[in-house]
Amino acid sequence: MLKLRERSDVKNELRTIVGPERFYDNPEELLAASYDAYIEEALPEAVIFPQSTGEIAAVLEVANREGIPVTGRGAGTGLSGGAFPARGGLVLNFTRMSRILEISTQDRYAVVQPGVVNMDLQKALAGKGFFYPPDPSSYAVSTIGGNIAENAGGPRCLKYGVTGDYILGLEVVLASGKVIISGSRNVKDVTGYNLASLFCGSEGTLGIVSQATLKILPQPQAQRTVQAFYDDLKNTAETVTAIIGANILPAALELMDNFTINVTEDSLNLGLPRERAGMLLIQVDGDEDAVAQDMESIATIAKSNGAVEVRTAKTEAQSDELWTARRAAYGIFARIAPNVLVEDATVPVSRVPEMVMGTREIADRHGLQMGILAHAGDGNLHPVIAADKRDPDEWQRVEKAVKEIFELAVSLKGTLSGEHGIGLAKQAFLPLVMNPATQELTATIKNALDPKGILNPGKFV
Repeated sequence: MLKLRERSDVKNELRTIVGPERFYDNPEELLAASYDAYIEEALPEAVIFPQSTGEIAAVLEVANREGIPVTGRGAGTGLSGGAFPARGGLVLNFTRMSRILEISTQDRYAVVQPGVVNMDLQKALAGKGFFYPPDPSSYAVSTIGGNIAENAGGPRCLKYGVTGDYILGLEVVLASGKVIISGSRNVKDVTGYNLASLFCGSEGTLGIVSQATLKILPQPQAQRTVQAFYDDLKNTAETVTAIIGANILPAALELMDNFTINVTEDSLNLGLPRERAGMLLIQVDGDEDAVAQDMESIATIAKSNGAVEVRTAKTEAQSDELWTARRAAYGIFARIAPNVLVEDATVPVSRVPEMVMGTREIADRHGLQMGILAHAGDGNLHPVIAADKRDPDEWQRVEKAVKEIFELAVSLKGTLSGEHGIGLAKQAFLPLVMNPATQELTATIKNALDPKGILNPGKFV
């Protein structure tokens, strides 16, 4: 592939497309674009801040002609290495394409640019009595474009589904610079192939999303949150299967183990009981009567499965406080070690107790500082490992543990990722879940849409 630094003519051509004020090749900007929330990094040769679909198309046309790698980037919060430029080249930073173009409450959609921050969309919708369900823990900073690239989820996915469930239509710029539109502003649209679904979760390897039309929902009438604490981690996990098995569908059902409780309490001093082996954080929404009934049932199930303490939020402020611990947990781990791996594996809900206990055993056997966080209600576990990559022995134990965690998930009929994507982190494990024919078809699709391999090269395809 072309080394951009050796071609001043190409750099000048790209600089002309977006203007000199949005083309950067200075060391500071290159360094800022060299990593995401994963542990690897690589310097690009230039960073471009497009402001329109036309600019994206013109940049990609040049990049495709010259064989320049292109990596799309939003806030850089991805946890699998999807947004760092593994092969150098160009980074397209979408933070200046951050406009909410349209909100229709009557037709229940929003049209946004890729750089819109998830929380900013939530705030705009809240003022109209609506919300956008996908809510990754990074929602305060992560962008819609990045959420689409990874098919991001979040706590509410248990009830409401992931990003892909809310895409009505996408405008996408292909590697060639051609612009396609898939889907529409209609809830029902089966006109041709569902290409929008193809691009969602593709991690920028098939095309660059330049605009998205998203389904939105009215805010529920009522919302309540409860915490349940346990002296036994297995009881904590078994409560999850008991709640789901009782035909109760919370908006969110989250799990934290003792290690995570203590790391969180060290930093935030929220009054979490340090001695407890596990905690469930459960949110229920809907009409008032249904919420009240579900909360009563959940409290009963929790206590019958060993909960030693149940706390219910009485106000919205108290509910927000309960969620503080869960949303802040990832970042807090960075305070105890130089490197943090946030893994992502999903199993059927009935196998959550086995996955939780097996993951805990793996961490303890390898002597790792690891906490277990989980969107437990949909079987999605996030083991968080704090370690020092500079210590060869410790890092070898980390790598062995990660491999064993994924092997355990697959043995329980699970998969490698529920919402973080594959990126660079999980390439080596793809044969665990993809047979050769599936891998071949994946490569065929990639080659058809990006024959020169310029889009986010070095990742899972």
